[in-house]
Amino acid sequence: MSGRLKTLLAAIDAANAADPTLESDGDAERPAALLYGQRMSAELGRVFPDASDHLKIAARGQHIERWKVPRASYPEGRAGYLTWRRDQGKAHGERVAALMAEAGYTEDDCGRVAQLLRKEGIKRDEEVQALEDVICLVFLRWYFADFAAGRDPEHVFRIVAKTARKMSPEGRARVAAEFDLPGELVPALAV
Repeated sequence: MSGRLKTLLAAIDAANAADPTLESDGDAERPAALLYGQRMSAELGRVFPDASDHLKIAARGQHIERWKVPRASYPEGRAGYLTWRRDQGKAHGERVAALMAEAGYTEDDCGRVAQLLRKEGIKRDEEVQALEDVICLVFLRWYFADFAAGRDPEHVFRIVAKTARKMSPEGRARVAAEFDLPGELVPALAV
């Protein structure tokens, strides 16, 4: 890993270390955005060990400073959620691109990572799809159990199905092989 990339990842981590929401990593409470970014990098390294620097940066910066634009500041319902998510992707892309520029990356490099973070080209662009697969795997590995607890089983099924539709066939195969999904959720992987 180049010195410039290490410096940039440290800058992303420093930004995410300001997250006021704490989450347990099993050993201690840590800022949630910092922990999420590090989980994204670890999962990317495991699944795509030869990932480009662009993809490494996008994975680490996926939720940079996410707490600054809270979901509650948008209307309830699907339309509000989708608008919030789109605005988050744009904000993440702009923030990471600014940190990249400070670290000496070119405008083209900054633009490419911002494009990945906005998820432009999902299902058509291999790197955007790889990022989406990693996002889904991190969700299932670290956040799904808490998300599903106490929710209506039909709602949980729909969320797993939506998650599976965003993934590549290889990503779905990885979920089937690596996760012990309850039997009633397995059909949600069939896209």
